[in-house]
Amino acid sequence: MTELATANRPSSNHLLRRDVRFLGNILGEVLVHQGGRELLEHVEKIRETSKALRADFVPELYDEFLNAISHLKPDIRHQVIRAFAIYFQLVNIAEQNHRIRRKRDYERSAGEAVQPGSIESAIQKLQEKGTPLAEVQEMIQGISLELVMTAHPTEAMRRAVLDIHKRIAEDMMELDNPTLTFREREKLREKLLNEVLTLWQTDELRDRKPTVIDEVRNGMYFFNETLFDVLPDVYEELERCLNRYYPEQDWHVPTYLRFGSWIGGDRDGNPSVTSSITWRTLNIQRSLVIHKYETLLRSLMRKMSFCTTIVEVSADLLDSIEQDRADVVLKTVDAWTNEHEPYRVKMTYMIQKLQNMRSEQFKGTKQRYNAPAEFIADLQLIDRSLRHHYADFVADTYLKRLIRQAELFGFHLAALDVRQHSQEHENAMTEVLAKAGVTPNYAALSEAEKISLLHRLLSDSRPLLHENATLSESTKECLDVYRTIYRAQQEFGRDCITSYLISMTRGASDMLEVMVFAKEAGLFRYEHDGSIVCTVQSVPLFETIDDLHEAPAIMKTLFELPVYRKMVEVMGNQHEIMLGYSDSNKDGGMVTANWELRLALNELTQAAKEYDIRLKFFHGRGGALGRGGMPLNRSILAQPPHTVGAGIKITEQGEVLSSRYSMQGIAYRSLEQATSALITAAYLARHPAKESTDEAKWNEILPVISETAQTKYQDLIFRDPGFMTFFKESTPLSEVGELNIGSRPSKRKNSERFEDLRAIPWVFSWTQSRYLLPAWYAAGTAFERYVAGDPAKLETLRTMYREYSFFRTLIDNLQMALAKADLLIARKYAEMIKDDAVRTRIFALIEEEFELTKQMILDITGQEDILDNVPVIQESIRLRNPYVDPLSYLQVQLLSELRAIRAKDEDDATLLREVLLTINGIAAGLRNTG
Repeated sequence: MTELATANRPSSNHLLRRDVRFLGNILGEVLVHQGGRELLEHVEKIRETSKALRADFVPELYDEFLNAISHLKPDIRHQVIRAFAIYFQLVNIAEQNHRIRRKRDYERSAGEAVQPGSIESAIQKLQEKGTPLAEVQEMIQGISLELVMTAHPTEAMRRAVLDIHKRIAEDMMELDNPTLTFREREKLREKLLNEVLTLWQTDELRDRKPTVIDEVRNGMYFFNETLFDVLPDVYEELERCLNRYYPEQDWHVPTYLRFGSWIGGDRDGNPSVTSSITWRTLNIQRSLVIHKYETLLRSLMRKMSFCTTIVEVSADLLDSIEQDRADVVLKTVDAWTNEHEPYRVKMTYMIQKLQNMRSEQFKGTKQRYNAPAEFIADLQLIDRSLRHHYADFVADTYLKRLIRQAELFGFHLAALDVRQHSQEHENAMTEVLAKAGVTPNYAALSEAEKISLLHRLLSDSRPLLHENATLSESTKECLDVYRTIYRAQQEFGRDCITSYLISMTRGASDMLEVMVFAKEAGLFRYEHDGSIVCTVQSVPLFETIDDLHEAPAIMKTLFELPVYRKMVEVMGNQHEIMLGYSDSNKDGGMVTANWELRLALNELTQAAKEYDIRLKFFHGRGGALGRGGMPLNRSILAQPPHTVGAGIKITEQGEVLSSRYSMQGIAYRSLEQATSALITAAYLARHPAKESTDEAKWNEILPVISETAQTKYQDLIFRDPGFMTFFKESTPLSEVGELNIGSRPSKRKNSERFEDLRAIPWVFSWTQSRYLLPAWYAAGTAFERYVAGDPAKLETLRTMYREYSFFRTLIDNLQMALAKADLLIARKYAEMIKDDAVRTRIFALIEEEFELTKQMILDITGQEDILDNVPVIQESIRLRNPYVDPLSYLQVQLLSELRAIRAKDEDDATLLREVLLTINGIAAGLRNTG
């Protein structure tokens, strides 16, 4: 197993091929060692036949291939599946390492070339365009990007496996070290052989569903391993580039890039996320960040041996030490006995104050830090003192970085968003208002009546209920969430939770309900002078196509309400709005969702502008194409520049987290590209590209195309009576639910309705079965019906592809989906459908639409083949497919056997395990599957 490698820059591609070949040979040795020569021969024969079929499809060879797979003995079959799955894991590691290698290649040639997409390239372009310093300062002050980790269940690999991957990656990096001796290379190879052997003998599958706290700890892994160190590096690089190209300014970049989290706060459809879990999550986050600060201070102590017998430190530093002696008792930290080394003395007290934060007994006292500002003040005191005796190199190297980390992470590490479904709030509000004697059946009121009532309640400073009023458990839990947020803001700082997201926001009342509950908990209140305090914002999540249509009117209704308008004013005249890419796609299809999201962005921005309010859009993207997935920098540049406004938030979830943030080099590159894109978007917002005179006409064409696509999509998904049977029986939907990859159920309710199925298993299942239907279906019909055989209309679409960035991105995403789909294999999945009529009719519809979409894309782009415009990705998919194909055919066989057994009310744990292993393997092979 040595031949797979993706195409990259010709000058360095041989290094990637070398690494893939090296790891493939090691895996081959492990296969022989663990399963004998027979295992390797089976794997090699299947691989070679699969490659041959991809090169030249011969029916007889295809039959021979299927026969070989179907007649594998169970013990060999199990190992064959694992061999292909692990091979993809190793190839993915090699590709990630190669990305880091290419970045280093550019850096070595500094002065000759600036890497595209780098921070330096963005700042260099500003200078080349003659952008004045004052404008650059305003741009840097205005940019904002928050990346929000979620626990959406699309990461199929265990943490133990990812740890092994990390060790393999580090060892492979060392192979590039030109100073290694022959013996050192041999030892490194032995070490890698051991790691691959360990990977082979490590169970890829979880034995139980992760708990919410498991998911929290998994999220903390990325902060601990990469983000805590990488984020300051990105800031440092931006300041370096600004100082290089705009040296007349001494730059200190404000906080513009940070991470948030939903893990432990997202309770939508997940009953395991309770108020106590949210509180525990915040404590886990604080525990990690305090540990990081302690570790850094201890490291600094070893370096800060400056002695007052040689240098003169600042009087402020000496005074602060005396104050610490008076205020802080050293209990768990040893006192520094050399009084002539004041920095070390000072840091012992700082470490003790950090440790005291873990104990309730010191809360509010001077024996601990009660706010990040106090910790930062001590660090800045040390920084000034170092510069006082000209140790500015030390201050710039160590203190500046630690101060930046304290500014970024505070004592809460990452802002935690809370999310709940709008129906839960309405249920709780109905009970609360009945108990309070306000109205007997709030749920029965019209939307206008609800808005009027809730606005009146917000305008009244009195609480609705006594804190200990008798309520149902679900309503008590609903209210406890707000009390927990209030308590958390007091304990961890106001920034720990500031956004309360409302899934399936259908009206202004959904948002007002949240603020009424916030008022009950003290998060919104009136002061004696009549002013308002508001420390949390209700954030609507507009998800379905209908919701996107209604969104501007809903926000205008809210902005017209005097009390709500004051709340927004208190929050800096900024309002956050979340747009759902997953459910809008599931509801209306790829073409319609993309168009409606763009319309919503523009119309919401315009609506807010009328009230002098700036919007921060929160883009709920997944990893898969069917859920808005694309590289981080592209997702930023895909937004109309004038909608960037008060900043951008983007979800980072599932397998995207490990692919982007498990290695420091990859994490840095992703965040560097994101920063570059952010600066580019800020410039374009100020200097819009000259609009084509045809753009207004194009924006009249797209609604027609979108409407046709939506009708075609919904005719199949919602209106075809056989569709759900086709979907459930021709994809591994139910088996994906047994993969134990998330604490959250796959459905919002215990229901078989399509509407209650979450978008993640919907997309994941179609990807596993190689249809990728949500990412392309209905596009071909929409384009064909617009063109209707008219060459002039086809030429219009061609012009749009060349000149209209939105349309070009849409077409290129469709190309990617078509390239990854494989209907020959999908047909094998369809053979599992029991009803012949349903199978034949619906598969024919899908196949016809696939071919039509492919042809229309080629007509519009003028290409000979799909992805001719991106040969690197085209080649990567072409080379990966022969290795994914055997896993797909094996999955069909195993699913058929397992379902036949289960139809008799029996089960087979071994068969299920093999099915789940194929799911893991296909996910690793296709990547970004959820």
